[in-house]
Amino acid sequence: MMRLRLVQLSAFLLGVVLVVGTADAQSKSKKKKASKPAAAMVHKNMDADVPAIGGTGVPVGYQGRTDRPTQMLNTAKYATVGTGWDITTGPGHILWNPKDTASGNYTVSTTIDQLASPAHPESYGLFIGGSDLAGPNQTYLYFLVRGTGEIFAQTREGDKLTGRVAWQKGYGVPVAPVADIAGKASYKLALQVTADSVRFFVNGHQTAALPRGDLPVRGHYGLRINHNLRVHATPVTLTRR
Repeated sequence: MMRLRLVQLSAFLLGVVLVVGTADAQSKSKKKKASKPAAAMVHKNMDADVPAIGGTGVPVGYQGRTDRPTQMLNTAKYATVGTGWDITTGPGHILWNPKDTASGNYTVSTTIDQLASPAHPESYGLFIGGSDLAGPNQTYLYFLVRGTGEIFAQTREGDKLTGRVAWQKGYGVPVAPVADIAGKASYKLALQVTADSVRFFVNGHQTAALPRGDLPVRGHYGLRINHNLRVHATPVTLTRR
């Protein structure tokens, strides 16, 4: 009888341990699952657009388009300084003058000065071959640099993004200077379209080249500025060849 009671008691205690262990595991699993959306939300909030104080939208005579339709272009600020603009973003966007188009062989260029360090590396630069820029099938090729001294190129066709030049220093040579301790750097950027290639220049040095092929090179040209930046940019100039 005593042995039977001991067996029953052991079975009961084992059941309690199993129940408690299972409940504890389920609780940890739920906490782990719940933490993922929370972490994602924190990351999203950390990378949210910061509206510029005194936002103006784009300069008179220009048009702009944000990356997402929910973003407000009037939260970017353009202040005329000298022959260019001090730009504070706000949302990432492209800027172009409807009168500015290019085809054939040509070079477009601009100078962009980073005025302060962003919270994390953000890029800016040029685009060419723009078509349907206000519509659902927007298309263009863009060339970017950032304060790390790296370059990048990509095409957009509607919502499809195709990498053309991965983030790199440019043929292994850091010809794009790294921002100084104050977060400042200056980049003279150029895109040169020839009969058979598209060439990418920073401060007078060729940093990459692509076969012209099916790249979008005919159409509008302009600036591309990512979000949460303070830069100074000159209007894009065109030189026909």
